[in-house]
Parts: sequence; C-alpha cells; structure tokens
Amino acid sequence: MSAETRHVVLLDGSRLTRPQVAQIARGDAIVGLDPARLAQVQRTADFLAEQVKRGEPIYGVTTGFGSNADKLLGAHRVRGEGQGNDRTLMEELQHNLVVTHAVCVGKPMSAEVVRAMLAIRVNTLMRGHSGIRASTLQALAELLNRGVVPVIPEKGSVGASGDLAPLSHLAIVLLGEGEAFFNGERMSGAEALKRAGLTPVKLSFKEGLALNNGTTQMLAMGVLALDRLEKLLATADLSAAMTLDAFAGRTSAFKPEVHALRPHPGQVETAANLRRLLENSTLADIAYHLVPKFRTWLADSWSDAQDRQHRFDIGWDWVPPSQREGKQAFYARFLPFKGGKKHQPQDAYCLRCIPQVHGAVRDALAQAQRVIDIELNAVTDNPLIFPDAKDAKVIEDQVISAGHFHGMPLALAMSYVKAAIPVLASISERRLNKLVDPANNDGLPAFLIGNEDATDSGFMIVQYTAAALVNDLATRAHPASVYSIPTSANAEDHVSMGANEARHVLDMLDDLGHVLALELYTAAQALEYRQDMLNAARTLAARGDWQALARKISGAPAKEHADHEQFKREVQGLMTALRDGGEFRAGKEVRDAFAEIRKRIDFMPRDRAMDADVQAMCKMVMENALTQ
Repeated sequence: MSAETRHVVLLDGSRLTRPQVAQIARGDAIVGLDPARLAQVQRTADFLAEQVKRGEPIYGVTTGFGSNADKLLGAHRVRGEGQGNDRTLMEELQHNLVVTHAVCVGKPMSAEVVRAMLAIRVNTLMRGHSGIRASTLQALAELLNRGVVPVIPEKGSVGASGDLAPLSHLAIVLLGEGEAFFNGERMSGAEALKRAGLTPVKLSFKEGLALNNGTTQMLAMGVLALDRLEKLLATADLSAAMTLDAFAGRTSAFKPEVHALRPHPGQVETAANLRRLLENSTLADIAYHLVPKFRTWLADSWSDAQDRQHRFDIGWDWVPPSQREGKQAFYARFLPFKGGKKHQPQDAYCLRCIPQVHGAVRDALAQAQRVIDIELNAVTDNPLIFPDAKDAKVIEDQVISAGHFHGMPLALAMSYVKAAIPVLASISERRLNKLVDPANNDGLPAFLIGNEDATDSGFMIVQYTAAALVNDLATRAHPASVYSIPTSANAEDHVSMGANEARHVLDMLDDLGHVLALELYTAAQALEYRQDMLNAARTLAARGDWQALARKISGAPAKEHADHEQFKREVQGLMTALRDGGEFRAGKEVRDAFAEIRKRIDFMPRDRAMDADVQAMCKMVMENALTQ
C-alpha cells in the first residue's frame, strides 16, 4: 500500500487512540501534523531559544543530564575546539545525549513496535511542551511516513528516566547514524535516510532530550499487547463455548439475573457473550438420559450396514427400580438411563466459572486500557516548558523539572495484565484436559480417539504441550515493576522497569494464543464426536425398533423378570425422546467456528501426524480467523 493511498491519522497531541496506533503500526496509515499545534510547537522552541540567549540556567539545555545536572555548560570547550564539527556546546550536548544512550542489546524490535513508537513520540511532542522545533518534529514524522524503521534492540530500558536507550536508537537515525530497515533491508541510518529522500538533522536546544526522554517503548508495546489480548479474549470465549457444547454442559450459571448479583463489568460481559455464542444450541442443557456414552467399536456393534460406518459404539446403563429409592423426584424428570452425562446440576469450575475468570481478565485489560488511553496523549519528557505561564517570576516557573517520564503507571498496569495471561491460559488448559480425560469428559472416548486396535494416542500429547505453555507463562508472570535498580549514580534512584513489563506481556501473548488454539483444536474433535454419537442414537431411535435401541443398554432384565415390561416402556420413552428431539447441534456461533476449522483441519479418526494441524490452528488464532 503506497503512502498516497493509506489513511492519514492527524496528530495533535490530544486525540490519538489505541486503534489508530495499531493501524499505523500495521502500516495501514501514515501520520499528518495538525498545523495549529505545529505552530505551538515552534512557539515553544522559539521561547526556549530566547531564554538561552538570556543566559538562563535550564536543565538539559545549559546543564548536563541526570547526575551531571549540577554542571553548567561554559561558553567554550575546556580543551579548545578541535572536535571536527561545527556544533556549539549546547548542540553537542543534545547530539551526545542521543549517540551515547543508544546502547540497547538483543534482537531488533518488530517493525510494528517501532512504527507505533514513532507515532506515539510524534504525538506527545505535538503537545508543544518539549522545546523541539517544528522542522525536527516533521523530520521524525517523515521517518514513519517514508518507511524508515530504526533498528532498536529490544532490551535496555529501565522505564525511567523514560525509555532512554531505545528512544535513542530511534532518534539516532534522524542524525544519519545508527541503523535502520528500509523496504525490509537493514542498512546504516545514513543510507536509509538517503534512500527515503531525507537529510540528517542537527539537534538544537533540548531536542535530544525531547526525543529520547519518555515512556514510548513501553507504551507502544502496551498498545499492541492490549490490542492482541482483546482479540484473544474473544477467542477464549469462543473456545470455552465450543468446549461447553462438546460437554453438553449447563448454561444456567451464565444467566443475566445471576450476574446482576455480582456485576463486575468483565464478568457480565463474558456471560452475555457466552449466551450469544451458545444461542440455539441443542447440546447445552440437554437432558441427562439422552446423552449416550462412548463404547469401543466392535465388528458387531451395529447391525445396519450404514451404521457400521460409525467410528464408535454407544451405550447407556439402565437403573432398575430397586436402585431408585429416594430419587423419585429425579426420575420423574429424567428417564432411568445413565449415559455419558453425569447426573449433577453443575459443571466443573473450568466451565461454570468462565464468566468469573475470563471476566476478571477483561477487567485487568480495561484497567490497562484506561491507563494507556491517558498516556497516549500525555507529555512524558523533562523538563516541561510552559511559555504562557502566568505570574512567572523566574525561569523555573516556565521550565519545570518533573517526573512524567517515570513509567510506573504503565508498569503496574502491565503487571496486572501479565498476571492475568497465565490465568486465562490455565483455565483453557483445564478445559482441554477435561476433554481428553475419560474419567471427566462425560462419555467421550479417552483422548478423543476410537482406539479400537489399541494403537492410537489421539489428543493425549496436545494436553502436554498446553501444560508446558501454561507453566512457562506462569514462571514469566512475576512482575518486573517490583524490582527497581537505581541508575545514573543514584540520581535516578527509583525506576519502573515498565519496558521489561510491556515486552514480557507482548511476548507472552503468543503462547496464550497457542494454548487457546490447542483447546479449539481439541474441542472441535470432541464436538464432532458428541454430535455424531447423539445423532447416531437419534437415527437408531427413529427406526422405531425399541429392541435395537435396547441392545445398546446394559442391565436389561430378562423377559421373564418382573421389571421387563417397565424396562420396555422406559426404552420406548427414550426412543421417543431421541427421535422427537430434532438434530443435535452446537450453538450458531460455535457451529460457524467449527465449520471454519474443518475447512483446514479434518476430523482425526485414527492417529496421524498432528504437527500440520497444530500449526494451522495456531495460524487461525493468530489471524483472528474465527472471531472477526
């Protein structure tokens, strides 16, 4: 997509949104600069230049930085000029600030993260309180618009004083130094500028500090992480709904009147979404006696030739009258057959408590979104310049040293999200485990495979992979923000570590997506078994031969037994209920997602190589193919 055809996001320092940042990060938009705000940017720069002419001592302009803040710049270099450049001492100060701070290590950040950083940095500088010139800010915007992506190694920020090191890697390319990607090729910063038709910038008063002092890395990663988590929460609800349909689970725990009594916003939203996903399901809340349990296919399992194509046998156990004492109320509602569905009115926590768990993660997301929405349009460098300050008596009333670069608001918000990620993954893995465990999967085959020849492992090891991922996520969830390590000779004696926090969150979301993909992969197999088993029972019942259905039921009394006639009536009752119940199917949204999965991944009747299936399922989740 060319720059001419891309959407333009107009930056004015006050209205940038998370969706806009994500759009810019993906390369679907470029940025424009609001002319009125750009004029204010230049007015602040002119004000700062005037104060310098007056000889006012200004932090980071006529003094050193950090622990060097007590050092005033002289009129000349102590050892004379001889530096091989034509920069003044104040220009040298800004240049050196950038080139000496670009010391990150590790693999380069993704182009998406860097583009997000560029957009965020331009937007905050558009507020007009940083002292940068309009021309320098326009040059920074042109890096983004012309496709120059500075190489920024991912590790090196302590999150106060801002993301100094990574932002220096971003800014150094403006100077014609460092490295950048252009059209996917890695090259020197000077070459990238040349190919993009740009020229290097010579920094003026406070411009180095304006460019590298702020919360931009952690904010960019946070925006992209929350965008991804929001989509994964939709996937988590879908995977949970598919699993619940595969279990023929209970939905009363999702009723609106239930959640009105404990109205946490995320919980209420999740319950409503589950009701939508499960709408029109004939599996959820099904009568216990209708659900057959899996039995291993045998050569004589089915008498009809068409039925022999099934991958399973089915069955129930009959409960004789002698075992119904004291349970008359139950058997007045349900026929006396024990099949796949356990006779209990509530499901396991991993099903029943989906709104409470997914909802709590949604609430963590909402809190982080609130923090990030504020930060996106905040000024985060230092010092702050107020050229229009009323009643200003000294320069310190107009150039104020503060602490907006400190990333703790973002760091703690990301810590909250970081702790929520393994929680969402863990409940997903518990549902997956329940699906493959014959002791807990309500009548489905062990490991969701027929295994009539005792050669098949089925989905056994899928759960191992999910368990490994959950453990890895849990070990990475410890908050970085609780470990401050002082910097700058203790001038910066408390830092946020927010950049590490945001980077961890962004990285962890890949594995969360993988766990959800594994649950969906497994749930699709389970759902197909459940639907096929129920519909096979319905087909058998529709033939009207109660004795054929009776052969699927264990515990039948002999013809001469006193209970035989009652058994016959009750089997006929089961036959009628199965025949007249209509097609057994999942909820509409679940059915649509299941159909989409089956376009790429076939049902697995016997063991086969599963790696391609897993990769396809992970790709579908990564692309949000099931929830768009």
